[in-house]
Amino acid sequence: MFKKFKFKNWTSWLIALVMVLGLVTPFNVSAAEKTVDLQILATSDTHGKFVPYEYAINSESKSGSMTQIATAVKELKKANPNTILVDAGDTIQDNSASLFLDNEIHPMILAMNEIGYDTWTLGNHEFNYGVPTLEKVASQFKGTMLCGNVYKKDGERLGKPYNIVEKAGVKVGIIGMTTPNITRWDSENLKGYRVTDPVEETKKVISEIKDKVDVMIAVVHMSEGEEYGNKNSSAVSLANACPELVAIVAAHEHKAVDEATYNNVLLVENKNLAQTIAKIDIKLTKKDGKYIVSDKTKDVTSKIIWMMDGKTKKVNYESDKDLEQKLNSYHKVALDDANQIIGELKGGNLVPEDEVKGIPTSQIQETPMINLINEVQMYYTKANVSAAAAFRSNANMKQGKIKKSDASLIYKFDNTLYLLEVTGKQLKDYMEWSASYYNTYKPGDLTVSFNEDVRGYNYDMFSGVKYEIDISKEPGNRITNLRKMDNSLVKDTETLKLIVNNYRASSHLLNPNSGIFKDGNLPKLIEKDALDGTPIRDLIGRYIKEVKKGVITPQMNNNWKISGNNWDSAKRKEAVKLINEDKIKVPQSKDARTPNVASITEKDLENGKNNKAVKPVDKKPTTKPDSKDSKDKKVIKPADKKTVYTVKGGDCLYLIGQKYNVSYKKIAKANNIKNVNLIFVGQRLIIPAK
Repeated sequence: MFKKFKFKNWTSWLIALVMVLGLVTPFNVSAAEKTVDLQILATSDTHGKFVPYEYAINSESKSGSMTQIATAVKELKKANPNTILVDAGDTIQDNSASLFLDNEIHPMILAMNEIGYDTWTLGNHEFNYGVPTLEKVASQFKGTMLCGNVYKKDGERLGKPYNIVEKAGVKVGIIGMTTPNITRWDSENLKGYRVTDPVEETKKVISEIKDKVDVMIAVVHMSEGEEYGNKNSSAVSLANACPELVAIVAAHEHKAVDEATYNNVLLVENKNLAQTIAKIDIKLTKKDGKYIVSDKTKDVTSKIIWMMDGKTKKVNYESDKDLEQKLNSYHKVALDDANQIIGELKGGNLVPEDEVKGIPTSQIQETPMINLINEVQMYYTKANVSAAAAFRSNANMKQGKIKKSDASLIYKFDNTLYLLEVTGKQLKDYMEWSASYYNTYKPGDLTVSFNEDVRGYNYDMFSGVKYEIDISKEPGNRITNLRKMDNSLVKDTETLKLIVNNYRASSHLLNPNSGIFKDGNLPKLIEKDALDGTPIRDLIGRYIKEVKKGVITPQMNNNWKISGNNWDSAKRKEAVKLINEDKIKVPQSKDARTPNVASITEKDLENGKNNKAVKPVDKKPTTKPDSKDSKDKKVIKPADKKTVYTVKGGDCLYLIGQKYNVSYKKIAKANNIKNVNLIFVGQRLIIPAK
């Protein structure tokens, strides 16, 4: 009898304990185990940002880092322990990450291991250093490396095509594929390897694992839309072909995409440099002994979580100090590398001080900075013509000692070089496209201004030729007096060697949908990733150190200028004075990314002289990128009923809105478009009545 009593007491005590634990522990599993809430946390394109520091510019940067990701993941896992952590690639390149390829463990891999990543899908930049180096670094990863569409010579896959992770009794199949365009960018490194169609490979995996798992997601290093017209190179193609997936983590384009849906498959993508985590919540219901997603539209949701608020600059997640400490030795190495003295600049800065406050000198006239970049590009490739952009409106190299990081101040990105063969006509077409950066000069204008819809990094300046940009003419007709440096004319039919960065080549000059070459004839690619893919900013440092023996001076070629701006010189002088005294403000774009989006006029001058506040105006530029002249456009009035428009190459919501005289915001709202920059050729849009 005593034993029986004791057993009952122990049973009661255990039941009570379980009930108490159930109250305080956030299991996210129902008492009867009928539903489970899964949380998928995804990152991508982290590009060497292991701590909050940008070594290229030698500055702290809390916009994102792996140590901040660590803090966020801890909080999110605490809220829901049923968490799977994945990454979609482009991890070990940029931000001095290449310094650590031969280390026992790479800092990015160390960070991923400490945070607890389940899978890592290879990105295109993982192949930049050759497959042997990639395999060495990948072997350090404690999770599962995914790459289901790259095969070795022996027929074995380079990475696993999938991994099955179980959480709270739910089996999740994680499928990983890489963009097939790696054969375009790293063909030399992929000799002997076979890169296959990621969509077809995903279909095979789905057939193989569908009966082994409860739910399937794809974590792919593929952009949302297709690249280079390559069929099945996009995450959208994957969604359309594989409706069995509940969600796709896309990557590669460095843009935040939230709650996009294609073929009833949720799609997300992260901002680069560890600025975001894509959070996917999946609710599963147990039915007939198996967990299922009852309704994709309701049970699969997403949210983009930012490490820093882009508007207020408030840091949402601070760096994890324990992980930061473990990465400190790598930080010191990268800092020492950034601070390495490579030479000296004598005779003045590479960019003169801005004459007009708010109007960057580097984008309205020839400067020694762009000349140096073009000189370096032409020296190492023996090209006839070179083009380069001022990526930052305040980019400069100051007189004095030159550190390695100073080269990155004038060349922000980790671009490589592409050597192209162009005809004289193609060169001029390209130059005309670039010159659309300027708004058309109008009588009464007193300053040069920029097209709000063209980013400064898409405005190239040229060396190796002489030319003028007549901004009084409409885009497409601005380049005049195009000559070689010996003053001979550039003929339409002659061929030239043009050197540009990989971004300009792949995104524009070799892209048939860029709209640059109206006849459809594209330049010929001679060499991609020249000089073994050495970044241009590294070449700048090498050139200063080795070719110029550590000493450079500002050099002017006097090879180009802006013309057609026939303003009143006296009035302009007055206007410049008032602008520099802050009595007249030079307007910038609403998102603050493009300065000087409208010219200061004689009327603005009069208002400024009369002490009337002259505020930044909300002007739309007179020209649009990659589009026909405005005189060729017709404004179509929308019908009372809704009109359906099919997106064509070169379209953007703003231009479509202009065509129908409807705000692009209304079009976005009518079509539930979250990101107004994301539309695709062939997409059907409802055009609402005005």
